[in-house]
Amino acid sequence: MALPNTQDEGPADLENTADTEVRPPAPPPFSAKPPRLLIIGAGSRGRVYGRCTIQSSNGVVAAVVEPDDYKREEFGRNFIWGDKAAPDGSHFTDWRDFITWELGRREREKAGEVVPEGVDAAFICVRDEMHHDVLMALAPLDLHVMCEKPLATTLDDCVDMYRAMAPHQMDRVFSIGHVMRYSPHNMMLRKLLLEDKAIGDILSVMHTEPVGFWHFSHSYVRGNWRKKSTTAPSLLTKSCHDIDIILWLLCSPPPGSDEPPHLPTSISSAGSLQFFKKSRKPKAAGSATNCLSCAAEKDCLYSSKKIYISPKHQGIETGNIRWPVSVVLPDIESFGGDHAKVVAALLPKLAEDYDESTLQEVIDSRNWWGRCVFESDNDVCDEQVVTMTWDEDPLPASSAASSDSVGGRGSKQATFHMIAQTKKQCHRYSYIYGTEGEVYADSKTITVEDFRTGATTAYKPKLESLGHGGGDHGLTRQFVLAVDKVKNHSWAAARAQREYIGCSLEEIIRSHVMVFAAEEARIAQRTVVWKDWWDEHVGSDMLDGQQKSDKVAQHIQG
Repeated sequence: MALPNTQDEGPADLENTADTEVRPPAPPPFSAKPPRLLIIGAGSRGRVYGRCTIQSSNGVVAAVVEPDDYKREEFGRNFIWGDKAAPDGSHFTDWRDFITWELGRREREKAGEVVPEGVDAAFICVRDEMHHDVLMALAPLDLHVMCEKPLATTLDDCVDMYRAMAPHQMDRVFSIGHVMRYSPHNMMLRKLLLEDKAIGDILSVMHTEPVGFWHFSHSYVRGNWRKKSTTAPSLLTKSCHDIDIILWLLCSPPPGSDEPPHLPTSISSAGSLQFFKKSRKPKAAGSATNCLSCAAEKDCLYSSKKIYISPKHQGIETGNIRWPVSVVLPDIESFGGDHAKVVAALLPKLAEDYDESTLQEVIDSRNWWGRCVFESDNDVCDEQVVTMTWDEDPLPASSAASSDSVGGRGSKQATFHMIAQTKKQCHRYSYIYGTEGEVYADSKTITVEDFRTGATTAYKPKLESLGHGGGDHGLTRQFVLAVDKVKNHSWAAARAQREYIGCSLEEIIRSHVMVFAAEEARIAQRTVVWKDWWDEHVGSDMLDGQQKSDKVAQHIQG
């Protein structure tokens, strides 16, 4: 069975819920020739970026790639052609079809033919394991690219993608779907810590991602991200956001600074699949492999009927027709809000089961949305702790950014905790301890305790939307603005990357490499030395951020 082309997950789609919708600010003014965008994958993330483009950016969605006919047509009607006929070059069933069409369009244009206008940039929103092949094929087209996180599911693929994109840094911007960098909450937190020095130098960070007990069962037990062999470890597929934010606070230099990154020293990790396994199966469930035929279903927290139908979570009885229900029933909107018809279509999906006669390859090849969570083939961690350390690495005393002999680059450490069994769902929180104060930050409030004055100050950054606290809109807006600056305002791509994306290719690779290093540390039960691991697995031929910036600057200056 072929894998679908779509990355169709994510609670961010809940921002569509009418009674809780938070509207983003008005989009920036349009240029004479607005950036034209291609969305590859019309699942949850593709729809989010399509909607954010229209609501928050000065770009236009010009084309979509999606193999599912219903999703492709729905996306086109909502974001591209409306009630009119679909224009030539605006929809494709496969990303390879788009590449073939675009190459032909360029040849016809060179020959003097009148052809449809092409696209300037692409959002890659397909399944994680497909990112590598799609990006490698797009690279020769010289488009600006935003790739949904994670960059790829293996370290080798991540490095390949870096090397494919690096030569284009002179004229094309590249972004990664680390949307948490772009939420007003996290932007304010970083400013308070790195620019305002609200608690002095950071000494320690304790950051937690509570995934949510039923959310984990949907995505990482029954869903697409349940097996390392077909996707990647949960630390990458779920928590690369969090590792990136930690490095953003402790490793990347402050905005406008030319400091080199303060690189970590060591990584250790512990974690396992603790709960969602057969040894935890209730005795009353017996040999049942499906919720709808299980004697223990009424008392089970993970009953598929409770998750996808019941009002206890985000089932259809709450009025929700998006994630997670739309993952089980992709054409749910075609039922026109008829609750009885939706339930009638959904129950057979949840009842789908296998038995002794079913080939193992068939069982392995698909998601079984009514499957017993204690009988699944999942193997990713449902709890994991990662500890990172930094040695003291003071800046030169002559550095303008240096306020003392250490200049904010003293020894420090960070601990990250991912846990599945929580009531909170992805509402991350952090405790940050500094030399002159401490911070508690959750998804809505940042509370600063100042040791110097004894004052307690609470900050409540404006929420732009419910999609990652506004990060979905922020990332989309910044990426499209960067593309616009290069296309219409003669900016060098390196400048647009720095001022609008705010994240270099090197930072993207660094945070992904940290995840793979942590996984090796966990599996081998040892502490990994960052520099040694980087040199061995990535290679010294990859320039660090400062060297690459110097090379780009030299090129721009002629």
